[in-house]
Amino acid sequence: MPIHAVYPGSFDPFTLGHLDVAKRALAIFGELTIMVVHNPHKEATFDAQTRIELVRASLTEAGINQDALHFDVLAEGLLVQRCLEIGATVIVKGVRNGADAEYEFAMATINRDLSAVETLLLPAAPELAQISSSLVRQVASLGADVSKYVPKVVAKALNAKFGGSR
Repeated sequence: MPIHAVYPGSFDPFTLGHLDVAKRALAIFGELTIMVVHNPHKEATFDAQTRIELVRASLTEAGINQDALHFDVLAEGLLVQRCLEIGATVIVKGVRNGADAEYEFAMATINRDLSAVETLLLPAAPELAQISSSLVRQVASLGADVSKYVPKVVAKALNAKFGGSR
């Protein structure tokens, strides 16, 4: 029987690192909800529905069977509460470095204390460890090519948003 896991993030934009974590989490747990989370400290490049559409299209582009995938948006409230509502028992987070791990470890401890939901930290693949959504956004906003950091469909959306690569 598959375990239902949640992979939360702002995914603004969805990167190849995010794609790698989603593939690995799906292989481990068998059922995965990718949850687009609103980050009140950031102004989003794409609205939540567009981000979900880009994630879906990225997974399709990568040839990932989406039968065991679900998509959700958490605009407010506690992530662990939403996990309990949808029957997920695990939160999956990708970590690129020690700073990510330290932050996520603290969050995992609080989430477990608030609920029975556990957190699995997946280390980034070494070749993807330096990719971050904020750096991709910055590079794209300056008109540079980001196609080696994001799925093709996301690169196309970023080019349309920021006027293409120069």
